[in-house]
Amino acid sequence: MNINIRRAMPDDAEAIQRIFDGPRAVYGTLQLPYTAIESRRQRLIDISSNVYPLVAAIDGEVVGQLTLRTFPDSPRRRHAGSIGMAVRDDWQGKGIGSALMKACIDLAENWLNLTRLELTVFTDNEAGIRLYRKSGFEIEGTQKQFAYRQGEYVDAYLMACLR
Repeated sequence: MNINIRRAMPDDAEAIQRIFDGPRAVYGTLQLPYTAIESRRQRLIDISSNVYPLVAAIDGEVVGQLTLRTFPDSPRRRHAGSIGMAVRDDWQGKGIGSALMKACIDLAENWLNLTRLELTVFTDNEAGIRLYRKSGFEIEGTQKQFAYRQGEYVDAYLMACLR
């Protein structure tokens, strides 16, 4: 299986929406269900130069997405980047997340000169935590009642990878 990682384009909005239409994908992120496709498309059109949206495609079909945000306007945080990602429900556990993380880490370390990557993951997202640990991330702390999800507050881990 050949996983193609590339920059997300406005034409990818519908495919990215399909990712977040999956109950497992939206459950593990801070995204809201029922987001308008046009809203997703507009975000990709109006994207800031410090945001790097990536997608993973199999035979031209987008099945995963990752966004890396940097902080160029913050002198004390220029060395850091923040990651958010999701994989379409029917493609989870097939190496898509690993390929996205590998591409992101390469971009961060070899092109953007970032020395800290950070992310937040719900404490019950065992597959995500395994992927992030495998990619060199460590848990730095627990954020209690981090987000409201399906009628209750849930905790999250702050994880980071230092170069």
